[in-house]
Amino acid sequence: MDGSSPSRRSRQVWLWLLVLPCIATVWVPFYGHASPTLLGMPFFYWYLFLWVILSGLITGAVYLLTR
Repeated sequence: MDGSSPSRRSRQVWLWLLVLPCIATVWVPFYGHASPTLLGMPFFYWYLFLWVILSGLITGAVYLLTR
């Protein structure tokens, strides 16, 4: 067997979700400004904090879907 069964390939597709947090936090021109603010926090800070939470949720989802 070559190790590329349909179930294995479908599990590997879910791993691409792990790229989203990397792209969203590395692309600085998108979030490198102060407005809009949320509860007095500049966009730069609350956007990155939001990705901390989303990264955990995405990682957990990928773990459950590829298990």
